[in-house]
Amino acid sequence: MIFFGKKSFSSFIGTDFHSHLIPGIDDGAKDMAHSLGLIKGLAELGYRKLVTTPHIKIGQYDNTAHIVRQGLYELRDALIANNIDMQIEAAAEYYCDETFLQAIRQDEILHINRFVLIEFSYVVPPINLEETIYELKSRDYIPVLAHPERYIYYHNKLEIYEYLKTLGIHFQINLNSLVGYYSKPVEMVAKYLSQKGFVDFIGSDTHHFKHTDTLQKVFKSKTYKTLFENNKILNDKLVIDV
Repeated sequence: MIFFGKKSFSSFIGTDFHSHLIPGIDDGAKDMAHSLGLIKGLAELGYRKLVTTPHIKIGQYDNTAHIVRQGLYELRDALIANNIDMQIEAAAEYYCDETFLQAIRQDEILHINRFVLIEFSYVVPPINLEETIYELKSRDYIPVLAHPERYIYYHNKLEIYEYLKTLGIHFQINLNSLVGYYSKPVEMVAKYLSQKGFVDFIGSDTHHFKHTDTLQKVFKSKTYKTLFENNKILNDKLVIDV
């Protein structure tokens, strides 16, 4: 694989917001060796800080704040033991459902600088979205919608993205969406959001080596460069607590 040097990449962004690197707790890294390999690849691409975000979706990924934090501490220890220089913090990618709403009300939310990453079903729009966003914002959390370009039920009504913005939702697009990794329609919507200036965060959404391999193509693309011309990307404003 060909990796970019630190200078060429980190002049744009050096912090990733959205990945699945804690081993064995969701559909990301399968074990510690896999996790360390992915992090080495991200480091070679120029990343210096990672906010990893394991899924919390009751019934599929029954993670808790304690499980995530314990996994983070073990991963940090492994990074030190293997001489891998990377700052890493953990938040979560919360599935918007009734359980998440209860967690907000009980103030049991994993976040990074009050930013809370949320995801929707890929099949049907979320129920009680406005209520969920209200509950988050009333507690001074800032909702960040993971990969808004991937919800295909929004593709034929792009005006919904402006409505989501009026609710106070920040958008995090997946970098690999910009080069058609998921599909051509997803790529088109990612570019639309970029052109509109709607993108607040960018993420690798790293689960496996195909994702880190594809990032090399992204960083060479014109679309990646124009992303920074049209949008105020906030990744490097995130404070990593290690």
